[in-house]
Amino acid sequence: MSSTTINPPRDPNTLSNYNNFLTQHTSANFEIDFERRRLHGNVTLKLVSFSDSEIKDILLDTSHLDVKNVSLKHNVLSNWQLLPRFEPYGSALKISLEKEAEKGQVFEVEIQIQTTDKCTALQWLTPAQTSNKKHPYVFSQCQAIHARSIFPCQDTPDVKSTFDFNIRSPLPVIASGLATRATGIIEDSSPAVDEKGPGTSLYNFRQDIPIPSYLFALASGDIASAPIGPRSVVATGPEELSASKWELESDTERFIQVGESLVYDYAWTTYNVLILPPSFPYGGMENPVFTFATPTIVSGDRQNVDVIAHELAHSWSGNLVSNASWEHFWLNEGWTMYLERRIQAAVHGEPHRDFSAIIGWKALSDSVNEFGDQHEFTKLVIDLKGKDPDDAFSSVPYEKGFHFLYYLEKLLGKEQWDKFIPHYFSKYKGKSLDSYDFKSTLLDFFDEDETARKKLDKVDWDAWFYKPGLPPKPDFDTSLVDVCYALADQWKTFISDEKDGFHPKMKDIEGWMANQVVVFLERIQDFEQPLSKEAVHVMGQTYGFSKSKNVEVVSRYLAVGLKARSEEVLESTAELLGRVGRMNYRKLNAVDRELAVKTFEKNKDFYHPICRAMVEKDLFGK
Repeated sequence: MSSTTINPPRDPNTLSNYNNFLTQHTSANFEIDFERRRLHGNVTLKLVSFSDSEIKDILLDTSHLDVKNVSLKHNVLSNWQLLPRFEPYGSALKISLEKEAEKGQVFEVEIQIQTTDKCTALQWLTPAQTSNKKHPYVFSQCQAIHARSIFPCQDTPDVKSTFDFNIRSPLPVIASGLATRATGIIEDSSPAVDEKGPGTSLYNFRQDIPIPSYLFALASGDIASAPIGPRSVVATGPEELSASKWELESDTERFIQVGESLVYDYAWTTYNVLILPPSFPYGGMENPVFTFATPTIVSGDRQNVDVIAHELAHSWSGNLVSNASWEHFWLNEGWTMYLERRIQAAVHGEPHRDFSAIIGWKALSDSVNEFGDQHEFTKLVIDLKGKDPDDAFSSVPYEKGFHFLYYLEKLLGKEQWDKFIPHYFSKYKGKSLDSYDFKSTLLDFFDEDETARKKLDKVDWDAWFYKPGLPPKPDFDTSLVDVCYALADQWKTFISDEKDGFHPKMKDIEGWMANQVVVFLERIQDFEQPLSKEAVHVMGQTYGFSKSKNVEVVSRYLAVGLKARSEEVLESTAELLGRVGRMNYRKLNAVDRELAVKTFEKNKDFYHPICRAMVEKDLFGK
């Protein structure tokens, strides 16, 4: 009697049976139809069987997809069906083979598809929604489980495949691969004119490094590019190109070189940045070859470019070495925050690392307060069975993950810890892992070092992995924040008509970095007694916060005003929420629900589907 092969999946957020069949290569062949707001074409998946004559059904993830036809290469017929929808994961595409697959047998499955108006990964913008109002635009955001709304796949970070992208569009295209035919974005010659129709061009890309489905990315619109380093370009709208180039060209290559010194050589050939329209719902997305970034990083002062340090760090943590499921998201984001701050320290000086960590601690504290300090989603390793990973999105995996790695560095000493970093990223290069793999790898690495081993014996792994709430707070170097705290404390005493009291003046913040202003404003947000409405007005006028072009500064100033229930900031808050597609309506909703709902209803078509769904949950509990 033959035994049954059991390969238990590690990811609860996929309907695919990737424990029985594994995707090795994906070929995505799409035409972009701006008029109908659809992608249509086909995807070909090359899958290999893991089981031996036991399984005959291939299950793939889909969500709100129009599947036209499924076939196997080499004329092997197949039967297929979309199974009933299972929220929040979509509808499994079941492909039945003629007989049970043999171990190692390879199948090439071709699936004819079209996206629908319920696709959660794509945002379509009309010309009127773009900066120059000349052409339409489309871009994707597939993290965490939205790739399945573009094409059938094993939509889990535990599966990685190589990719071909063959995209037809009337406008320039960017994808998460290297151009194999000139795209007009990073090469001079023009794309091939496609026979499919006049004015349509074919853009070809190849990704030879296996990537998970959530890193599938494409964008198409009125896009121009300019170099920002010897192996980098920035791409954006033609009118924004000069400002974007200036913002990024000073630091990008330095960031790459520091990352290489910490880990090992950059693997993706080129590192580029696409500055997206303002409806992009995140600060950045680490798509290989082309980071997708919010336009708010272009602030005219180079004060927000550390977003690029973060997305670049993902080139190692997340893109090369990936969390096996979203329950272990800290392995992506905690490591990336750690590497980002090491890059900051190397470029700007060591005090900047703790300075950034102090800002991060505030974000972590806010997330824990919003969830509640006993909430499942405030743990490092969380339970997502039956849950939508987007619901767990917060600063917790970023900052709590960082603090765990920061703690291990301090415990072992930086010199010892730095030996582990390249070992870890080499061992799991091109692979996915969970928290238990991380633990065993760390302990194995230091097993023969008695001093390190004794130190690691003190680690309370269960507390770090499973205890909700805040981790132990380290003793930060506060040299860059002390002046911010001191000025904030002076505002506690502000009374405008007191002759001998505190009188603010622009000189108070002269020479400050934007992030010092952020720390100052966040300190004031934490005051038990909010500022008076008059104080909010004086602060905005004296320091210029109300007219700042730096969204990170403006948003925090408005939060100070909202806490003071200042009517003066209400319309400015609504205007900002309608101009930037980030997701925080909570503060406005707490002060003026009617305005919050009105603002959302007015701007909901401007938001990416992910952002729109998350705001609806905040406002309406949907």
